[in-house]
Amino acid sequence: MIASDFLDIAVHVALAVLSVTFLLTVVKVIYGPTLPDRVLALDMLVAVAIGFIAVLGIKTGYTLYLDIAIALGLVGFLATVAFARFIMARGRIEETEENRPRLVTTVKPHSDATASDNEKAG
Repeated sequence: MIASDFLDIAVHVALAVLSVTFLLTVVKVIYGPTLPDRVLALDMLVAVAIGFIAVLGIKTGYTLYLDIAIALGLVGFLATVAFARFIMARGRIEETEENRPRLVTTVKPHSDATASDNEKAG
């Protein structure tokens, strides 16, 4: 077996595995039970896209694809951090009696200064 034949087989196997991973991750994005699950699946989609770019770079021999993969990795990381901050600002996830996840937002407690001002006024 010649090395180029082995490389062609490896590229096709990698593309098949990445395609299956991509489809499963899209299903998780659509049917994920909670928002953090969907964010994690979107981060996984970025990783799969980086894998596709790397395999295409190997298949075609263009080194420019490596720069594109690095840029996509940086953008994906920033998007994940932004989604995490968004989730932290919204609240936390709890399980209900039916074992279904539910988002619980925290209510800011009244400060002691406000309570003492109300007692003085009343």
